[in-house]
Amino acid sequence: MSVAACPSAAVLLLVSDPDRVEALLPRLLPGRSLRTLRREEALGGGPVGLLRRLGRLGVDEIVLLTDDLDFHERLWRLQAIGALPLAPRRYLLDLRGRRLALSAGLFAGRDLPALCAGLVGSGAVLWRTRRQLGRLLAAGRHRPRAASGKRVVFLRSDLWSGVPAGGSVAHTSGVAGGFAALGADLSFISTSAPALVDPVQHPAHLVPPTRRYNILREVPYFAHALRFLDAARRRLQAHPADLLYQRFDPANWAGVTLARERSIPLVLEFNGSEVWIADHWDRPFRHRDLFVACESANLRHADLVVVVSEVLRQGLLDRGLEPERVIVRPNGVDTERYRPDLDGAVVRRRLGLDGAPVVGFVGTFGIWHGAPVLARAARQVLRQRPQARFLFVGDGRDRSECEAILASEREAVRFTGLVPQEDGPGHLAAMDVLAAPHVDNPDGTRFFGSPTKLFEYMAMGRGIVASRLEQIGDILEDGSTALLVPPGDEAALARAIVRLLDDAPLRARLGEAARRRAVERHTWTANVRGVIERLRELGLVQWD
Repeated sequence: MSVAACPSAAVLLLVSDPDRVEALLPRLLPGRSLRTLRREEALGGGPVGLLRRLGRLGVDEIVLLTDDLDFHERLWRLQAIGALPLAPRRYLLDLRGRRLALSAGLFAGRDLPALCAGLVGSGAVLWRTRRQLGRLLAAGRHRPRAASGKRVVFLRSDLWSGVPAGGSVAHTSGVAGGFAALGADLSFISTSAPALVDPVQHPAHLVPPTRRYNILREVPYFAHALRFLDAARRRLQAHPADLLYQRFDPANWAGVTLARERSIPLVLEFNGSEVWIADHWDRPFRHRDLFVACESANLRHADLVVVVSEVLRQGLLDRGLEPERVIVRPNGVDTERYRPDLDGAVVRRRLGLDGAPVVGFVGTFGIWHGAPVLARAARQVLRQRPQARFLFVGDGRDRSECEAILASEREAVRFTGLVPQEDGPGHLAAMDVLAAPHVDNPDGTRFFGSPTKLFEYMAMGRGIVASRLEQIGDILEDGSTALLVPPGDEAALARAIVRLLDDAPLRARLGEAARRRAVERHTWTANVRGVIERLRELGLVQWD
């Protein structure tokens, strides 16, 4: 078939990682001439502008591509777009290849009735959520019986737990490995299969989301919480646990309820207030009172709250939590997966970096990661050391700004987009200097993070340049395990990078010391051992 005879398709990319997905489109949509529109391009003119743009394309198919058909906020809007005769064929598609045909007839006969039912159901979800959280907030704290066995169930309830990479993936798999190393029999009750976790050693009972409530913003989270609680309750009746461990989910209270019902201890991993983040860095929650109630119920009833930094601990003490119920366990690293002897040659060759000194960054380009600071520093470095190359691994809100800053340096810079977590060590192995340019919180509050990449950098045994900022400055020692610079100071960052590029023995000395420190203090086994020791001190476990 000639190219001219191929059906044409306009693909609206409503996915979390459009760069990675664009490479998958020929497999998802074979035999088509493709035109892609990114979310910002398509939605920039509002709904009317989008419809005009799609209507002018004159294609055979309009494909609305999402990460997962089972969860997309307000899916009915996409179904309404697909009801309009903008192309002969219209459908929703997700990354698993599942399709949902769209048309005016389907919208009237299938989607509109589901929308009405979803609206009614959403009201019921909000009522049930408010009632259950109200009961938990009114109840006194319950003292569980001490866990004598080692059956641990990890509750991973959030709707974004299926992401392939990032700090949450490393933390979840690391904690699972830490419990296993200390003799626990750990399994999961999870929204999706946990990445980097052996499903044979740590079986997962999955509770996938449903499309039914994808009508109103935030309602799907609470609907999933109710469904997750019911499914987890049935699972624990058939397969009892001695201890529950839950990664905090801002719309889920399953751990609290199940621990009280079964009189077993609950460990809550709390990485920060999502209400605070929404208020300060994102759009505030529409049902803010319910998220506040959920957060308060979790913190009130958890038997032990694990935080990653002293800043977070102090914040919880200021909220009235008892000091003995809060423990600081910084993030950690699997020192077998991240190690100095890994070969980065394949990544270097694929990205055209052979023979060049490489400065690298791994992250989600979040507001606190400081990636634009590194991009500006990179321009200074490249003026002094034009043979150097910069490798940015990951994706997120600040990536486009970094690409714009380095637009004139395209030959010397590589942006990979999001890579699966299992490919992270190979990308770090391709780097000579590792950068962690974190910055202060933009609103002046204290930096409360514990960057997972910090410990992964240390375990790789490479030269590190990092910001002297809160826990980062406590974990790393300037001149001993890394070079530290003031946060946000691109000139100082550039000078430190040049210094490490020019001094291979210094890179080696700093890298070896950082590796030793990671092995001695920052493994996931050490992280979990500290949690179990505190549980033992509180009389909540009897493990030997």
